[in-house]
Amino acid sequence: MTTWTDLVNADAFTEQGLVVTNPATGNVLATLRDMSDSEVNAIIAEADLARVAWASLTAKSRAAKLKAWNDLILANQEKLAQLITAECGKPLAEARGEVAYGASFLEWFAEEAKRVYGDVIPAHAEGKQILVLKQPIGTAAAITPWNFPLAMITRKAGPALAAGCSMVLKPAEATPLTALALETLAQRAGIPAPLFRVITTTQPAHVGGILCASDTIRKLSFTGSTAVGKILMRQSADTMKKLSFELGGNAPFIVFDDADINAAVDGAMVSKYRNAGQTCVCVNRFLVQDSVYDDFVAKLTERVSAMKVGNGAEEGVTVGPLINQAALDKVEKLMTDACEKGAKIAAGGHRVDGDGAFYAPTVLTEVTPEMAIFSNEIFGPVATVVRFNTEEEAIAIANATEYGLAAYFYTQNLGRSWRVMQALEYGMVGVNEGIISTEVAPFGGVKHSGLGREGSKYGIDEYLEIKYCLVGGLT
Repeated sequence: MTTWTDLVNADAFTEQGLVVTNPATGNVLATLRDMSDSEVNAIIAEADLARVAWASLTAKSRAAKLKAWNDLILANQEKLAQLITAECGKPLAEARGEVAYGASFLEWFAEEAKRVYGDVIPAHAEGKQILVLKQPIGTAAAITPWNFPLAMITRKAGPALAAGCSMVLKPAEATPLTALALETLAQRAGIPAPLFRVITTTQPAHVGGILCASDTIRKLSFTGSTAVGKILMRQSADTMKKLSFELGGNAPFIVFDDADINAAVDGAMVSKYRNAGQTCVCVNRFLVQDSVYDDFVAKLTERVSAMKVGNGAEEGVTVGPLINQAALDKVEKLMTDACEKGAKIAAGGHRVDGDGAFYAPTVLTEVTPEMAIFSNEIFGPVATVVRFNTEEEAIAIANATEYGLAAYFYTQNLGRSWRVMQALEYGMVGVNEGIISTEVAPFGGVKHSGLGREGSKYGIDEYLEIKYCLVGGLT
């Protein structure tokens, strides 16, 4: 069997420190060094020193290094997929997809490195020229989550390095091994070690505070909860960092009466149950028009009931464990509250025996806004189904949240497509599509779901500063 151990440098391991476990089995995968404050500060200083020479390279030279990193990730796809599954529990098929998706950001930003264009603006007076330059912001830091332990890193490190910045990374304490494997592959690709460094720690909040308080770090990118994002924003205020945050969501999935119901169910399955419902763009609320409600629920329930729960490394498993016991307890608490207030279980609704935090894929009907599960991000394999009558009502329900990350709807009416697409207060909208993530499109939310964009041609702008130069004396 292919193993991932050669992808992590031996000096990362220790006998006491950060313990990494497999959420499906509870087995310890590794114990990693718990870096001290002095080590963290040294990494930041070395990154800031190294970025000067890196930024002076041609964009084509930086692009070649990023492309080599992309190629090494793809060459090690199976090892990385097994590592992702071991760390966060998602089925191997999904993990393989994440490796390819993560690598795509390096390929994309390798190409975008060569397209950082400035401007020449017509001058306001004779004998002058106005130039606009785009320059790397400097040393960047990133804090990434456990649910996409590879792709959330490359989506940030790719544009940073392409722009000429260095990056210091603090991965989630549940999934640091994937980050360390990426660090190894980056060095093998010829990217100087100080430019992309991984911090391992048992004190993530403390290290986050160090990153926020550092004047050396000029940019912070974070993917995680809205509550933590607000803390990081407050902690970064004194150093006036440039920030980009991808935070929590409460995604609606609207099924109108003119939708292709079979297509809507297909979209529901991939959008809701991927990674056991543990993604920021997972559907939280299915809003289904009354006349097609029963048909949609029946077809969704049939599909959900056939899903196989278990260790993601096992053949045929489509739903892995939740990341830990606390996540399982949260789902159970939300389910209990909903059922006490009148919701009905059409499928699942219970724990699944095993060493890990397994919960059965669930369909919960007759959900109403009074239930906590309606407004809280579930982060578990539970589909909540809500009735509505009119288009206006669906839009109002969908927008009645502080979050605005992703939204989905299904209709075969072209006019309705445009009306609803424009009316939804979300940073991303899938129309007759359940999967919206791609390296070529801008990923990000509005309202309490964050600020800034990742991926696409807009993603590299997050790591650039605009400099205006007025040149006189030209007559």
